[in-house]
Amino acid sequence: MAKRTVIELIDDLDGSEATETVRFALDGTEYEIDLIEQNAEALRGEPNRFLEAARKENARKGSVRRLAPAADTKAVRAWAGANGIELNPRGRIREDVMQQYLASLS
Repeated sequence: MAKRTVIELIDDLDGSEATETVRFALDGTEYEIDLIEQNAEALRGEPNRFLEAARKENARKGSVRRLAPAADTKAVRAWAGANGIELNPRGRIREDVMQQYLASLS
């Protein structure tokens, strides 16, 4: 017995027969939408202004950004206090403060 499975893409916007599936992410949420060529082009055209100004995030999923080995948080907090930079006594140290601290070591 022979079987044939047919997968038909339906445009999620207008219900017509879609030509492609478009995948994208926004604010950490990944999306997938089936669209005809015209609607796919419209979707790709809308964010161009923002994409051209944005930075690409190259971090792998689930990866954690770690401090440089030389960045002892106690030392950073002490340095910041001595230089009049206010920091919370606990929690993450702001990136700009960390960069200033690392620059002061050079």
